[in-house]
Amino acid sequence: MSFTVAIDGPAAAGKGTISKAVARHFGFAHLDTGLLYRAVGKRVLDGEDAVAAARSLRAEDLEVLGLRTPKVAQAASKVAVEPEVREALVDFQRAFAARAGGAVLDGRDIGTVICPEAAVKLFVTASPEVRAVRRHKELLETGHDAGYDSVLADVRARDERDRTRATAPLKPADDAVTIDTSHMTIEAAVAAAVAVVNKVRGA
Repeated sequence: MSFTVAIDGPAAAGKGTISKAVARHFGFAHLDTGLLYRAVGKRVLDGEDAVAAARSLRAEDLEVLGLRTPKVAQAASKVAVEPEVREALVDFQRAFAARAGGAVLDGRDIGTVICPEAAVKLFVTASPEVRAVRRHKELLETGHDAGYDSVLADVRARDERDRTRATAPLKPADDAVTIDTSHMTIEAAVAAAVAVVNKVRGA
């Protein structure tokens, strides 16, 4: 029997960390749907057409090295505004969500578009400044030289693109539970998410 947890939110809010922890806690499968767009973005940077890349995407494309670079992130954000790209990736995501044993999907339109009937919907957010600090630290730790101000500008630009795109804009589902991680530890944020799932499961 399937049980879907949809977790949405802007970049660097902590939704990936929370999603992995929730999936691990309950023994559910996990899909970072942002990787789908990063994989398409990388193929576009390699010279492919965005729509063709999305339509031919395979599971192994998500294992390619280099999907976490800032350049690929920017490319992913740009291809994600193309309706045909999003449409091509819908079936991939919905098939994953319907798998037996439960699934956690994180992204930007899971609760609103991909899985509107998900049993649990969470919207994980944080202030742009806090998210920029996190992303800046992450980039430095992975050897990327980036100034805080430029990272903050990128975060705000990406937020604007995500919120204002015509297809599947970033926003919480009407029945989503919001978790603001601006001043929360990872442990507290994960505990809050687990508590929501437990409540729905009747645990």
